Amino acid sequence: MDVIVPRCFEAEQTPVRHIESGCPYRKDDVMAPEKGVSTGTTIMAVEFDGGVVLGADSRTSTGDYVANRASRKVSKVHDRIFVCRCGSAADTQALTGFVLNYLGQHAVEIGKLPTVNTAANLFKIMAYNNKDNLMAGLIVAGWDEKEGGQVYSIPLGGARIRVPWACDGSGSGYIKGFIDANYRPGMTQAECLEFVQKAISFAMSRDGSSGGVIRTVVVTKDKVDESMIVGNKLPYGP
Repeated sequence: MDVIVPRCFEAEQTPVRHIESGCPYRKDDVMAPEKGVSTGTTIMAVEFDGGVVLGADSRTSTGDYVANRASRKVSKVHDRIFVCRCGSAADTQALTGFVLNYLGQHAVEIGKLPTVNTAANLFKIMAYNNKDNLMAGLIVAGWDEKEGGQVYSIPLGGARIRVPWACDGSGSGYIKGFIDANYRPGMTQAECLEFVQKAISFAMSRDGSSGGVIRTVVVTKDKVDESMIVGNKLPYGP
């Protein structure tokens, strides 16, 4: 009795894909696994009395290729609330767009500025409900009249943790020791800004997926200050 072998399997039971006429792939490589996408970056935020400092590098990479050397990884969510993004750029940009929309509606409903906790909660809910489909590490930070400056870490999986400082991305593993050794409670705004710039600079010098420029945002009750340090003027580097 003849055995009918399904079309999608060869004798050695190796799955193959049907090759259409004119397909640009060869039969011997159509099932080869695709190369993983590099999602490296370095993001950081620190709380001080009266506000927060957020910072990030600017390199977006795809494998070994630098897709964008001057991207913005610190995004504005509301007047005094920002988010640092790492992981998949597409995922984090989509999440930020949704939260920006919902938070704007919420601010109109209550008639005043939303709280940082509300923004972090929205990010957490969306990240947790889609944890199997997203690659998104976030740091939500800002100022509100209820609790002043706040930093919330939202790692992969959708947890929400309030912390005095947060650091994430592929470069964060290189500088955790530096942060532990140099962070102290009660630092001034100027000290926090210098601390963030130096930490991200150290990460950029060691992590191949972090680079470009350092973008920082200082959020206080009265204003939002943005600054940038170009690659050849970093506090530390090769």
